[in-house]
This record gives sequence, C-alpha cells and structure tokens, in this order.
Amino acid sequence: MDCSITNALPKPKTVTVNGKVIPREVIAREVQNHPAEKPILAWQAAARALVVRELLLQESARLGIQAEPLSDTEGRRETAEEAAMRTLIEREVVTPQPEETVCRRFYEQNQMRFRSGDLYEAAHILIAAPHTDAAARANARMTADTILSAVRADPPLFAEFARSHSDCKTSAQEGGRLGQLTRGQTVAEFEIALQRMRPGEFAVAETRYGFHVIRLDQRAPGRVLPFELARDRIADYLATSVRHRALAQYVSVLAGRADITGVTLAAAGSPLLQ
Repeated sequence: MDCSITNALPKPKTVTVNGKVIPREVIAREVQNHPAEKPILAWQAAARALVVRELLLQESARLGIQAEPLSDTEGRRETAEEAAMRTLIEREVVTPQPEETVCRRFYEQNQMRFRSGDLYEAAHILIAAPHTDAAARANARMTADTILSAVRADPPLFAEFARSHSDCKTSAQEGGRLGQLTRGQTVAEFEIALQRMRPGEFAVAETRYGFHVIRLDQRAPGRVLPFELARDRIADYLATSVRHRALAQYVSVLAGRADITGVTLAAAGSPLLQ
C-alpha cells in the first residue's frame, strides 16, 4: 500500500465563526442532511449550514434575545437555541404580505400553474416487446398496425382484440378499457398520443413497453382555477419567496461583519441558505 497517496489527500480545514470552532464531528453528523454527488460537496454544504446557524446564534446572543421554546401539534418542543434563532428572524427579518395586485399579476402571468389537466376516457390493446429487442419491436409494430386497420374498419372488434391479443392483463378482460385518465397516470409517450387524438379516433403509440392500439372515447378539457380560489396559495408562495430572499440577505449582512474561516459561505452560484 502506498501511504503517500493517502497522506496527500487534503484534510477539511477547521471551520470557525468569530473564533468559535465548529467541531468536525458536528459537521460530519450534519452531512447526512445535505446529500451531494461527492463527499466533499456534502461536507461543504453541511459546514455552510452550521456557519449560518452559528451566525444566527451569535447575533441573538449579542442582542440579548430571550425566547420561550414552542411546541408543535405533535408535542415536539424547540430547543433553546432554535427558539432564539426563530425569535431573532421574526424580529429582524420583516417582510410585508404581497398585495392583491401583485398576486393577480402573478396569476395572470402563470395561469398554466393553476390549470387542471385534461380528463381522458380511453382503451388500449398492448402488444408488448422488449425495448432492446429490435426484431420483437418490429413484429409488435406490424401486429399493432394490423389491429389498427381492423378496428378502424369495424370498431366493435376492439374489445374482442383486447381480450385475445392485449398483453395488459388488467384491462384486457375489460375490453381494453382504462377508465378515466388524468395527467401523469400513464407513461409520457402514451399521454402525448392521447393529447393528439380526437374522441372516437384510433391510433398506435409506441412506448417503452411496446405498441399500444389506442381508442379515445371521451376528452374533457381541463380548466383554469379562478383567481379567488388561487389567491391564498399565490400569496403564500410569494410571501415565502420574499421571506427566503430577505433571510438570505440578512445572513449575508451577518457574514460580512463576521470572521469566518475554513469554508466559503457564499460559493459561486450557491445560495447562503439551503
């Protein structure tokens, strides 16, 4: 074993905030809350989080903040440090609630966020074939095309073909019927095919499972949620966004006044708060 390689690995630097050391074992425990592609990135994220915590604790101590720990509905109680940080933030980071005009402008510019998906009623016949087997895929396509031609010529044959040919055992006994479908209930390729079809139409769609002969029976367009019903959700979203930015700016001010070693708090492209 070449020990020179092991000895060459850089050790994490000691992390301090205004002279107070954040122990490495504390950072190591915090790492589990910051998953990352590489261990060093997880370590840095954990160290930054603990530096932010220490900045808030030191500031609350400087201001002499006394706080009573609160309990949640499940009986979990804050620690004294958590209570101090919460009170500090409530006192120092004050953000206004978004006005109605701001909420309405956000609603008008992002209406697709508040639109329910289309509702489909469809049936299918699955001719399964492994995605990696080119010959099986070609044969499945030929079978699907043959069935498509047959059911277009004689639509009542669809249920019979579903029972005798479909590899989807769940729907086969129901004549291929899938019931009502909404966004996200099928694989993307199948959903895209439904979006392109009109009620009463037949089509073939290729997915990772094989080829589907699809019959679209009905389609009910989605609708946009009225502003009155979306207002509270929008206000909460905007208030949270503003509060997060304000908190990040507040921490930046604290960091600018502090002597921090061992970690760069605001790495390029990284937020202060994670």
